[in-house]
Amino acid sequence: MDIMTFLADDAVSLDLQAKNKEDALKEREELGSTGIGQGVAIPHGKSDQVKSICASFALSKDGVPFDALDGEPVHILFLLVAPDGEAAAHLKALARISSLIKDKYFRKMLRSAKNIEAVMSIIKREEKARY
Repeated sequence: MDIMTFLADDAVSLDLQAKNKEDALKEREELGSTGIGQGVAIPHGKSDQVKSICASFALSKDGVPFDALDGEPVHILFLLVAPDGEAAAHLKALARISSLIKDKYFRKMLRSAKNIEAVMSIIKREEKARY
């Protein structure tokens, strides 16, 4: 399952204006922080309001305090939502994002992206190279 199948250009922001976690995400953080460390958060959940897996991506130049595991602010934010009843697909999509985001070079490239096309190109190129 390629990230590009559920991440659309219009769901990418390179200038997240949120100054705190609550503004960045009004979702499932009560269950535990999805700030996984190294400047990354991958909030995710399931909803009966979506028909297929969808994702958004945002960059924050200043970083958002997110109660991340390492205490560092979040600069890279992937939001993933899957329909209720699609646990397997949800976990596959989450695993794909997690696998890519572990790479320091990939994170650096995303953080340096100047436009949406660059973000999409970086993701496509890395997925093609690895999968």
